[in-house]
Amino acid sequence: MTSDERGARARGGLEREVLATVASATTPMSTAQVHAELGPGLAYTTVMTTLARLHDKGVLRREKRGRAFVYELATRVEDVEASLTAHRMRRLLEADADRAGVLARFVADLSTEDEALLSGLLSATPEAVIAHPDASGPTPGG
Repeated sequence: MTSDERGARARGGLEREVLATVASATTPMSTAQVHAELGPGLAYTTVMTTLARLHDKGVLRREKRGRAFVYELATRVEDVEASLTAHRMRRLLEADADRAGVLARFVADLSTEDEALLSGLLSATPEAVIAHPDASGPTPGG
């Protein structure tokens, strides 16, 4: 892959390619296996770094096998985008010293429906949130 092709990759494109590769596997994959699936145009260390970052974001689970890690999705395929978005939101919140101001602004900009959903999530037990993680499904606690 040339530097022009790498530069043309949409932001997050490599992460999506790596996630799709891991998601399509029937068993956990090593860095070498993911690298082989993606083709020789990427450096092995780039794939390794991307896998580690996705693990740090909570999207991939990893386990040591021999001297290497193997990776698999930490969540359902349908929940990957929500997990990545939540990670970005946490990172942005943690970057601002005025957390209360950031959260207040976020809530002020929510639609009435999203505000009600957030309120329900905040008042629900963790078990209820896990049981109904899909915003289009039943609201937690009710």
